[in-house]
Amino acid sequence: MDIQTSAPYTSAVDPRTLYATWVEIDLSAIEGNARALVSSTEARLMAVVKANGYGHGAIETARAAARGGASWFGVARPEEALELRDSGIEEPILVLSPVPNHRLEQLIPRDISITVGNRDHIDAAASVAQSQDSKAKVHLKLDTGMSRVGVRPEETASLADAIRDLDSISLEGVFTHFARADDVDAPTNREQLDLFNVALEELEAVDLRPPLAHAANSAAAIKLPEAHFDMVRVGIALYGLQPSKDWSLPEDFRPALQWKSQLTRVRDLPEGTGVSYGHDYVTESDERIGTFPAGYGDGLRRTEGNQVLVGSKQVPVVGRICMDLSMMRLDSIPEAAVGDEVVLIGGQGDSVISAEQVADRWGTINYEVTCGISQRVPRLFS
Repeated sequence: MDIQTSAPYTSAVDPRTLYATWVEIDLSAIEGNARALVSSTEARLMAVVKANGYGHGAIETARAAARGGASWFGVARPEEALELRDSGIEEPILVLSPVPNHRLEQLIPRDISITVGNRDHIDAAASVAQSQDSKAKVHLKLDTGMSRVGVRPEETASLADAIRDLDSISLEGVFTHFARADDVDAPTNREQLDLFNVALEELEAVDLRPPLAHAANSAAAIKLPEAHFDMVRVGIALYGLQPSKDWSLPEDFRPALQWKSQLTRVRDLPEGTGVSYGHDYVTESDERIGTFPAGYGDGLRRTEGNQVLVGSKQVPVVGRICMDLSMMRLDSIPEAAVGDEVVLIGGQGDSVISAEQVADRWGTINYEVTCGISQRVPRLFS
């Protein structure tokens, strides 16, 4: 294993001897998921590694995805693109959101592609590239129904024509984003796809269609083959996580992330004993209570119904979750002892707690669960 931290680590050392809580990332799962996507879509694969690779670690995730066949990387912010370049990643990178003008001068000379969604974006990129005696590579974003960023489809051809007239800018791609791809039967998917296709036809009619057209996110890459075009942009499925709770990934996809901790205290408490801040939880009989060093400072939510695995069994988290510590009830595991592994997400024996299950308990989505695991939790890569 390698580790995304400055602390020394070797694969022969048990993580419990070094860390209070940690995340284990199976890079072979990401590589395999990428390979499955390339095979099933028969299109270029843009691995979306924004938000620190959805909490999995952007650099190592990108390298694993490249081994699986990813030929592009997508990020949300300039600093994320520069982090990849600084790590030695040479594949094309697209910043998927519009870039502030003052950051363009950092990105263009690093051969990082820029999203543009109006004439101001285009003029700013052209001006910076001209001042650097270089050429900006841009992807024109179409707003076909997300109502977030991008040009209206009917304006696509005129903006593409404006780009053609500028010597310091090159139209590399055109793309859109589905608002409801995780709901395959939503009529807006077809409406957005039709608008995008019409815009592409208009570009082709005036010889302005760029080499890359892309629309499909994870859900569309798997469920809407007509949206594959020249490239698919895949984030959540790359990590083996479900794009939606309403349907499952193909069987050959595997989740890459496990979140673990360890028991640091086990104690028998008598009936009527308050546990944690506010004594929201009070023992109803003699109870065995364990403590583990993970809390809301690490990304564990202060909500009711949390469960963890100990001894291959699910046990309830009790009392208020603290910043650094949490407690659990261990009556069903009399053999539990200090030093035992605690699993917050992942498998232990025949039992599994998935990111999707955690998301259901928290009233959110799996994206937010993994992205919310804080930076102080070290990532271990294998």
